[in-house]
Amino acid sequence: MRSVALLTITGILSQLVGFVYRVFLTRMAGAEILGLYQLILPIYSVLLSLTSVGLTTAVSNLSARYEVLDNRRAVYQVRGQAVKLFFLLAVLPCTGLLIFSDGASVYILGDARTRLGLMLLVPCLLLTGTENLHKHYFYGTGRVLPAAVTELLEQLLRAALILTLLWYLRPGTAEGAVGTIVLGMALCEVCSALTQLVLFRLSLGPREKLPGRDLEPPILRRQLGSIALPLGFAALLGNLISSANAVLIPRLLVQSGMDQGQAVSAYGVTFGMTLPMLMLPTAFLSALGLVLTPKLSQYSALGKQEAIRRQVRRSVGAANLILIPALTLMAVLGSGIGVALYQEPSVADHLPLLALGVLFSCWQSLFTYVLSGVGRQGAAALISLVCDLLQLTITCLTVGRLGMAGYAAGFALTSLLGAVLTWGVVSRETGLKLPVFSWFAAPTLAACLGASCGDLMETVLLRGGLTALPAAAGAMVFGLLLYLAALQAMGVGSGRSDGLT
Repeated sequence: MRSVALLTITGILSQLVGFVYRVFLTRMAGAEILGLYQLILPIYSVLLSLTSVGLTTAVSNLSARYEVLDNRRAVYQVRGQAVKLFFLLAVLPCTGLLIFSDGASVYILGDARTRLGLMLLVPCLLLTGTENLHKHYFYGTGRVLPAAVTELLEQLLRAALILTLLWYLRPGTAEGAVGTIVLGMALCEVCSALTQLVLFRLSLGPREKLPGRDLEPPILRRQLGSIALPLGFAALLGNLISSANAVLIPRLLVQSGMDQGQAVSAYGVTFGMTLPMLMLPTAFLSALGLVLTPKLSQYSALGKQEAIRRQVRRSVGAANLILIPALTLMAVLGSGIGVALYQEPSVADHLPLLALGVLFSCWQSLFTYVLSGVGRQGAAALISLVCDLLQLTITCLTVGRLGMAGYAAGFALTSLLGAVLTWGVVSRETGLKLPVFSWFAAPTLAACLGASCGDLMETVLLRGGLTALPAAAGAMVFGLLLYLAALQAMGVGSGRSDGLT
């Protein structure tokens, strides 16, 4: 729990830094530049999933397993084999992106102004993958302080570098602005990758003095592959589908009557402003997953089934006590905050539907962390793939007629389906029954009370002369206080509910 708390605190600070950074980036570059930048990010995600996503989880799980078995020489080997496999996997796609960047920008992304950004993604990818493999060693072995602190410093450095480069270079074209943003990312990753390598060496010490025994490389590669292949394959397909979404949405919006600039701006508002704002309360979720998955892997290696059930019950229950009220309040009060910060009225469009989608996707992520910890990565990957395909289908059928409302509805529907299906596998694998009251009913009822009263309070504050941002912030604090009072009245978290005991 100390690890989760530390990662949560640094994660929230990182999210706040990223949120403030996006506000300044939007004001300096504009919605259209942000939309172009968002267009190239799915390519980045596809390349990362192809090369390193599965390997990072494998490093975390195997490091946790061999650490608890006191075989630190094997931990050292896990990192070495993972780095070699990463560079082997990265050679062809990175070379291809450099050679065919012009065609990719025009024929795949549909906008030639993304070409420079695509080329600069290559060094960024190689550095990020190396950094993440070292970072997940720390997550897996429970030494989260180095990774957590460097993650926060990395966010600060990235924001400072990108904003400084934009201000100093003042690129005169949209392509130059997107390239400047990616250049700032790459320069930041140089520092991060070197820092993680040094910290890894200092943490383990000389290999000759480590306890344990060396593993045969073929055995180790099979272990890495058994974890990395299903996760990497699913992540690759999922990101390919997400990339198809990213490419199709602006084109479908053009079919609905928008011009190219309006379509890219609408895409940038949803994916660069609204969704990042809604993701702000979920900062702790990745921290919880980074600690929960290797812990469940340790319990699984030791055959402690009751400990697995207890850990899942407490972790998901605690997560819902934060996620449900935060996203309910954001759905009701987030429009004022978003418009005040981004100075873009359309940031409030489809906010309730998108908030529901984020909540359901968080549940799916939580259950996926559990399945990864108990060795059922393949089932989680298959469910994710099915839901991504369904989302793509809904996008193709609805966005051309309904605009971004079609995407928001599909996002909520497919995320709910993913949460239900992953929970079914978790229940079957762990024998855990669904604690409906403590996990869902109690926090939802309390959150609805807090949100409705918070909405009334916002109206009162606005009529009293406050501007949108302080009125929304005050109403949110009021709503949270009522939420906590309602939870206390229902006895959740006091030992009388099965969710946190």
